Amino acid sequence: MLDKRLLVCDDEPAFGRFVKNVAEELGYTVKLTTDGHQFMDAYEAFGPSAILLDMVMPGMDSNELVLWLADRSCSAKLAIITAFAPDYAANAKVLAEFKGLGPVTTLRKPIDVSDLRAILSD
Repeated sequence: MLDKRLLVCDDEPAFGRFVKNVAEELGYTVKLTTDGHQFMDAYEAFGPSAILLDMVMPGMDSNELVLWLADRSCSAKLAIITAFAPDYAANAKVLAEFKGLGPVTTLRKPIDVSDLRAILSD
């Protein structure tokens, strides 16, 4: 069995807990972070196999984290989520794939449990 580790970066703790509950049911070990700097520290220590990034957060957005992940040749499965216009996440997806990350999934909040399970089960 593969070691499934999900790293979540979302500034809404309740959403992070929701993702954690669903992911743990699927056999993931989950690390929650609420800002980009916590995410960077956790990435180095945790070595995720999957990442879920909130697009819009205070201080640092997903585009900055995508570039940071690309600099590290990240091979984790990546999902970018937004509660704002879907174009935000779509643009981050294009950037991520252009920088060699991928495949990248985008989701829009609020997300359905079945959609979250589907991306984590791939």
